[in-house]
Amino acid sequence: MRSLIERLHREHTLASDEFRVLLSQCEEEHLSFINALAREVSLANFGNKIFIRGLIEVGNCCKNDCYYCGIRRSNQLIERYHLDEDTILACCRHGYELGFRTFVLQGGEINDDEMMIRVVTSIRKEFPDVAITLSLGEKNTSVYERFFQAGANRYLLRHETHNDLHYRKLHPEGMSLSNRLRCLDDLKRIGFQTGTGIMVGSPYQTIDTLVEDILYIEKLQPEMIGIGPFLPHHDTPFAKMPSGSMKLTLLLLSIFRLMHPHALIPSTTALATLAPEGREKGILAGANVVMPNLSPVVQRSKYSLYDNKASLGAEAAEGLLLLEKRLEAIGYTIDKGRGDYSAH
Repeated sequence: MRSLIERLHREHTLASDEFRVLLSQCEEEHLSFINALAREVSLANFGNKIFIRGLIEVGNCCKNDCYYCGIRRSNQLIERYHLDEDTILACCRHGYELGFRTFVLQGGEINDDEMMIRVVTSIRKEFPDVAITLSLGEKNTSVYERFFQAGANRYLLRHETHNDLHYRKLHPEGMSLSNRLRCLDDLKRIGFQTGTGIMVGSPYQTIDTLVEDILYIEKLQPEMIGIGPFLPHHDTPFAKMPSGSMKLTLLLLSIFRLMHPHALIPSTTALATLAPEGREKGILAGANVVMPNLSPVVQRSKYSLYDNKASLGAEAAEGLLLLEKRLEAIGYTIDKGRGDYSAH
């Protein structure tokens, strides 16, 4: 197993059957070894700096009905909201004062693309030096092009799974894996720094589907790779499904760091929700980005993708000092720069 991990470190890839062995037979000692190697790679490329992104959850209205998601269209039990342009800009101003130079605008798949194009235009005009990241789901090619022209730099769109049968177990009729992959191809072609990723331990996921995901991400070569554990939401069809495993999430984080040494890989809110030290464990497994929440405090609990989502304390923009202390405790510091992808 150690020789497999060392070869992955050296060559940045393995054969599909070797990935299968790594995912299915990794013991604790091997996990410690791959985490340490991934941490070395991250330190070699980024130093002990962790990039911060200011997350603004612009709204929880969604036209989709994904079986795993708390803001799915069928959930009648959550209070819907959508931030207006002035509120989003006020969040950016607050974030800019705190030192953020990347804003991540994330929301359910709403139809008001015109408003979001205006928002991006306004942010770009007021803050010419920031990076603007969008995570607004599947759109027509022309909408992505207009987002880019308005000044957005990055786009996050997890593919969730590259296996069509698995995809159909997670999503209702009317959504398709082929359209999701078309979106990612569009984003890369248009010129966005593009992010994709998966939920680790999503219902019906197997070692084979995970290997497919690894090989797809290798082929796509995204600038950002977002992975976190599946966490159930009580008002979804998957309410009783078990959470994804910390061990497997940390293993995959390290695999992706060894395969993509320069990628921007967040230690996600889902990890921090799964375990109190989750964020730190993600960083020690090779992650180099965290996304504190800049959304209005009064709205945060409504953006409930899964139960008990961490959005306060060190997960919040106003908790930057606490975050700084927690990072210092494991030997890292905050980098308030834009933190663009750079393949050296």
